[in-house]
Amino acid sequence: VDTALWDLKARVLELPLVDCLPRVHDAVPLYGSGGFCSYSLDRLREQLAGWVAQGIPRVKMKISREPERDPQRLDAAREAVGDETALYVDSNGAFGAKVALGWAQRLRADWGASWFEEPVSSEDPDGLRLVREHGPGGLEIAAGEYAYVPADFRHLVGCVDCLQADVTRCGGITGLLRAAGLAGANGLDLSAHCAPQLAAHAFCAVPTARHLEYFHDHVRLESLFFEGVLEPEDGCLRPDRSRPGHGLELKRADVERYAV
Repeated sequence: VDTALWDLKARVLELPLVDCLPRVHDAVPLYGSGGFCSYSLDRLREQLAGWVAQGIPRVKMKISREPERDPQRLDAAREAVGDETALYVDSNGAFGAKVALGWAQRLRADWGASWFEEPVSSEDPDGLRLVREHGPGGLEIAAGEYAYVPADFRHLVGCVDCLQADVTRCGGITGLLRAAGLAGANGLDLSAHCAPQLAAHAFCAVPTARHLEYFHDHVRLESLFFEGVLEPEDGCLRPDRSRPGHGLELKRADVERYAV
């Protein structure tokens, strides 16, 4: 509802949504996100290398569903993207703190990973803090995708190197702006979790915006269901300021065949 009201305001004013916000950026850097544990090695290489070919200098893959397979998968990922591309990993809270700490050491030393997302559950701030404080230099700990209210973000301050926020979960754009204020007040960057078409506008209003998750499944569905979808440009998403609101229009005829 909050996001819809922001969009409505912008359309009534005949302005792009980004210009109804306290815009501080013209675009938000991307990282390609997917690398699902169900992929074959060939599919993993193809997807990650594809983002690099698009000019996106950061890629993220899932790990930890079958940890015994992950070394081979990580080897394939690093081979596919080369040494200059930042490699991110996401455990989706699969580990306990001590096991996650061991993986943190390996991820940095063996594959040069620089981002470890939810090494333990976001409901375990002490575990996140342990991995952050005792993990290797150069490997940032991130969490926040399951933060819904301001208190959820406050509990992560001091436990992560970079906060994440999902504009579709944290109370819409108004909630995101509150999270951005908290992050800025505590010297933390804020990274956009999923929903790239909405996040592109919203995170242009976040002074400490780090980057935006160009999540494979969301990208595929957004392109399938909407007109006005933004495409990567120099490794960023740049809101289209020629279209009112968030710039999206539902492809009603295309969507109709999925109705139940």
